[in-house]
Amino acid sequence: MLPGDIGADRFGGYPPRARRLALDNLDLLRQLPLGFVPLLLGELIAFDWAFPTEQREIESQFAFLRGLPADQLRPLMAPFAALRLTSELERLDWVRSPARFSEQLTAHLWATGQIDTFRSAAVEYMDKARAASPTEVPAIPRIGIVVIGRAVTENRYALFRRLRPHGVYFRQVNPADGWRILREAVTARAAAHPIPYGHWYIDGGEPWASDAAGVACVSWSALEPVRATLLDRVRKAKLAGTGSEALRTMLAEMAPRELGFPQAADSTLARFESNLLTEGSGTQIYSTTFVQWAAREALRRAQPVTLLARFAPRIRELSLGELLSDPHQKPQPDPQGSLIDADMGAYYTWLCQQRLSGAAQTRFLVWFEDRSEALAIAPALHPATVSDEPIGMRDLLSRCTIL
Repeated sequence: MLPGDIGADRFGGYPPRARRLALDNLDLLRQLPLGFVPLLLGELIAFDWAFPTEQREIESQFAFLRGLPADQLRPLMAPFAALRLTSELERLDWVRSPARFSEQLTAHLWATGQIDTFRSAAVEYMDKARAASPTEVPAIPRIGIVVIGRAVTENRYALFRRLRPHGVYFRQVNPADGWRILREAVTARAAAHPIPYGHWYIDGGEPWASDAAGVACVSWSALEPVRATLLDRVRKAKLAGTGSEALRTMLAEMAPRELGFPQAADSTLARFESNLLTEGSGTQIYSTTFVQWAAREALRRAQPVTLLARFAPRIRELSLGELLSDPHQKPQPDPQGSLIDADMGAYYTWLCQQRLSGAAQTRFLVWFEDRSEALAIAPALHPATVSDEPIGMRDLLSRCTIL
C-alpha cells in the first residue's frame, strides 16, 4: 500500500487521541512519501501515552507540514521520495505497525547504501520543523541533582574529573542530613511549580516514599517483577532460536500489561518504564545503567525542570548470556565499580541537560553520598575552581540558587 491509498479505517487500532489527529491530517498523510510517513506515524501511534512535550512536538510537526505550500513541501520530501524501496516494504501494514516498518526500512537502507542520504534528509526536516516552532525556555531554571557512591566505604578514585572544568569542586561538604535536604528541595520545587512530568526522581535502589506529590518516580527495585518477567521472556525466546532482529521487534511491540504493570498505573509513566527495559541495553540487569538511561530518556522526552537521580550499587559485571543461563543466581554487588559507573553517569546526565532549552541558566549538582565531596555548576559559580570552605547541603543548594 502507498500513502495515497490510506483509508480512515486503517487507524482503527490507534488510541483515541492519536486516531483523531491522524484523521484530521489524513489528506496531508496521503501526500507524503512512503520513505517518510510511517516514521511520522511511529511517533503518532504513541501520542496518547507521550509526555506533554512530546505531544506538542508531534502536533507542531503536523502544523509545520500543513503550513508548507506545495512548492516547499515537495523539495523537503524529495529525498525521502527518491529512496529506492522494495515491494516487500510496500506490502507491510506500515499504518498499523509503523515500528516494524521502521526496523525493516533501516536494515534496507543500510544494505543498499542509502542510510546517509536518509539521515541527511531527516536532519534537514527536523531542523526546519523545530525552527518553525522553537522550544520555549522554561519559566524556572532547570536543575539536575545526581547522588552517587551509596554503600562505598573507601574510595581512591578521583571523582568529577570531567565536570570539574565546568563548576566548583567542594571538598568540605557536611553530609549530615544531606539526602533528606535534597529530597525536601525537590518536593518543595514540585509544590511551588506544579508541572505535569516536570519534576523527576530516579533511584537505582528503593522507591521514594509517598510524600513525593507532583514528582514522577522511577525505581529499580519497584520494577523488579517487571524485569524478571522480561528476562524470562528473553531467555525463552533465545532458547527457541529467535534471532536478534526478531527479538528486538518482539520487545518493541510489548505493551506494559504484558510485562505485568498494573492496569491502574499511570499509563504514560508505565509506557516510559516499559520502554526503558525493552529498548535499553543493560537496563534490565544493571541498576547503574538503568539510572543513567532513565535520566537520559527523561531529559530527552519529558524535558523536566527538576531531576534527582540516585545511583545505587549494581551487581558485579556479568554477560547477558550468563544471567540468562541461570536466572536464579545471586551475583555479588560491586560498590566501587558502581561508583565509577555513576560518576560517568553524572557527566552524561549533565550533557543531556545542556542540550535542552535554557541551558545557560541550568544548575547541576553531584554529591558523593554521605561524604564531603560535591561539585556544583551554576551561572553564579566560577568554573574550574576548588573550594575548601566548610558548607552544609542547604547552604550548598542556596549557593547554586536552587531553592
